[in-house]
Amino acid sequence: MWSDRYSAKESALSSDNRFVNGPLFRFRLERVRSVRERAEDLAKQELAQAISRRSDTEAELRAAEVQLERAHIEQRADTAEAGTLGSEELLARQAFLERVEAQRGTHASELRQREEEVADRDAQLTTAAAQHEMLKRLRERQRVEHERQEASREQGALDEIAASRFGRSVA
Repeated sequence: MWSDRYSAKESALSSDNRFVNGPLFRFRLERVRSVRERAEDLAKQELAQAISRRSDTEAELRAAEVQLERAHIEQRADTAEAGTLGSEELLARQAFLERVEAQRGTHASELRQREEEVADRDAQLTTAAAQHEMLKRLRERQRVEHERQEASREQGALDEIAASRFGRSVA
């Protein structure tokens, strides 16, 4: 019997060792908030991956630009040294330059796509964060309202106890 009372009293204690008189706060949209939080985290990861891909593409573009500049320098140097080059040699050099320029153009086009992807992912993250933040604020407002109602109930109970004790002492 003593152990039954002890366990009942122990279960009535909240985590901060206060007695809990009323119902505990429960946010009815907690599952939705949790889903929105996961969506925000996923959007953060996707944005980070998009930024990483953009950085890789920027590095590839810089490498292609360096290679193109080096090819131009080599062609100018070889043309100045040799004086006369055969038509096959000139065509081969020109084909090489065009291929390097095409690679540079491909990397530049890919960089534009990556930048658009980053912008899209950033917009998705902004939306997901706003939705999650809205539910966090709603939960906080409801929690504050719940605590205010509980405090009001507790104050009413204390007032009733005080009034009954005052009534006994007068009588």
